[in-house]
Amino acid sequence: MDDSALNGPATAALTLTPIGVLRTGQRVKFQARHQPDESARGQKAGEVNVLELLTGLGLEQAVADLAGFDRVWLVWWFHRNTTWRPMVLPPRGPQQRRGVLATRSPHRPNPLGLTPVQLLGVKGRRLLIGPCDLVDGTPIFDIKPYVPAYDSFPEARAGWIEEVDAAVAGPARFSVDLVEPAVTQAAWLRTEWRVDFMPRLRELLEVDPAPHRTRRITRRRGGGFRIGCGAWRAEFRVEGDIVTVTEISPAYPERFLVRTDYTDIPDGDAQRAFLQVWPEASGRGDGECGVG
Repeated sequence: MDDSALNGPATAALTLTPIGVLRTGQRVKFQARHQPDESARGQKAGEVNVLELLTGLGLEQAVADLAGFDRVWLVWWFHRNTTWRPMVLPPRGPQQRRGVLATRSPHRPNPLGLTPVQLLGVKGRRLLIGPCDLVDGTPIFDIKPYVPAYDSFPEARAGWIEEVDAAVAGPARFSVDLVEPAVTQAAWLRTEWRVDFMPRLRELLEVDPAPHRTRRITRRRGGGFRIGCGAWRAEFRVEGDIVTVTEISPAYPERFLVRTDYTDIPDGDAQRAFLQVWPEASGRGDGECGVG
């Protein structure tokens, strides 16, 4: 078919207006799993996220009767992505590129996301939802009720994902241990700042600690490995099936943390305080100050 035949109203540019914004404690992508995890291991204790619907749109009436559903679909925008790629490197499995439309990658021709979430309650223009894979501030375009009879197909094939999942099924392939100073640093962050990325860190390294760009695992020039953990970094080594996390450091080098025009750095105060206690970590974020 001639591509010119596709031109017309159906392919014209569209304008979408968000109807709400998601409020969650997940400020960086590392904190948000690639799919909602409602298991005892994956769920944060009592996790409740809030979808705040906008005023002036009549949405108070639009959510009537929604409280009778256990789950809803959220249609949302990957608002932090400005480009897309036809071939992407999924975080699961080995370093093998896949066609973007065969993945859940955020780097899409139109960066739209679709997520099913637990609906815990409806309070006016505030929807209380359970675990989700969205970061704080995500624009929401639409909400649709989840209907099990129509939306669930447990026997459907999952293509290449089935092959990857089968390869990593069963008990964790690696065990993860912390040694000093990582033990003290992790405890200090948890106690002083309520920053705890260790469960997610363990989850990733137990499956596969091999270098992987999307999982943000790199080989250190002087030996060992580094993994990006959102606003933080962790150094580790691998010996057989044992992964040993040796130390933690801020993702941002000190020269960025002290700048007055950088006012919205995730865990910024915690990173600055960390460097007061462990000043030797000040240069380890050089060249890696993007957070994911």
